[in-house]
Amino acid sequence: MRRHQCLKSLVLSLLSLTLASSVFAQQDFSSVEIIPHHVAGSIYYLEGRGGNIGLSIGEDGIIMIDDQFAPLTEKIVAAIRSLSDGEIRFLINTHVHGDHTGGNENLGNMGVLILARDEIRVRLAQQAPAAALPVLTYSDAITIHLNGEEVYAFPVPPAHTDGDTFIHFKDSDVVHTGDVFRTTAFPVIDTNNGGTLKGTLEALGRLIGVAGPNTKILPGHGVVSNREDVMGFRDMVLDVSGQVEDLMARNMSYEQVARADPTAAYNEQYGDPDRFLRALYTELGGDL
Repeated sequence: MRRHQCLKSLVLSLLSLTLASSVFAQQDFSSVEIIPHHVAGSIYYLEGRGGNIGLSIGEDGIIMIDDQFAPLTEKIVAAIRSLSDGEIRFLINTHVHGDHTGGNENLGNMGVLILARDEIRVRLAQQAPAAALPVLTYSDAITIHLNGEEVYAFPVPPAHTDGDTFIHFKDSDVVHTGDVFRTTAFPVIDTNNGGTLKGTLEALGRLIGVAGPNTKILPGHGVVSNREDVMGFRDMVLDVSGQVEDLMARNMSYEQVARADPTAAYNEQYGDPDRFLRALYTELGGDL
């Protein structure tokens, strides 16, 4: 049984990667604008298509967090140049998804040193050329000292994926969360890439513990937030997962759970809950 489940998971993961690559390839990026925003201190982010790109900018050079899609690299670099002509020295990937790592190959070929968790290199190696792979990988927290900034990158439990990293710019008091936290949708628990409900709650709890009253939280998607916003997001996950668990205790199928609408109080804010509910249902022991 375990072997069958592992094989099923592998097939689903490979299918997910193939479909994602196909969708990305069909997108038209010609009209995408890359818009810089200042967050706090030496920290900026770039809004475009894909995950928010974090930037530490100063006299020592530039640290990037994520890089969106390959066709946008030229525009992204131009946007960075509008802020600084310094060397792009480091790129940290928060997780494996292509809307956060799609520019890796281009930046790697430019000589940018790519850093990520061990799990990300393993997963990217199955789908990307050598230039796109992290050169330096880690399994524990690392710190980069640049621009008078202590940049503390630390792994969190399997949440959005099994390779999630939070990056805390301690001196500017900004945390980039990757896609564990977002303001635009319900959580995406990518079980095919190792994501879990338990880890999502643990990671959000750790973020709440790290953040202070004035900390700026830069989500993987959406707008700059604060500790209270993360607490609300975490509480929403607890509320919905508790409701789904109660419904499943009454032997409801997924279709019945979905019709009961356990996300009703949050749908206006976060949109379509189907993917989130499916992940909760399966992780809580249901069979789709």
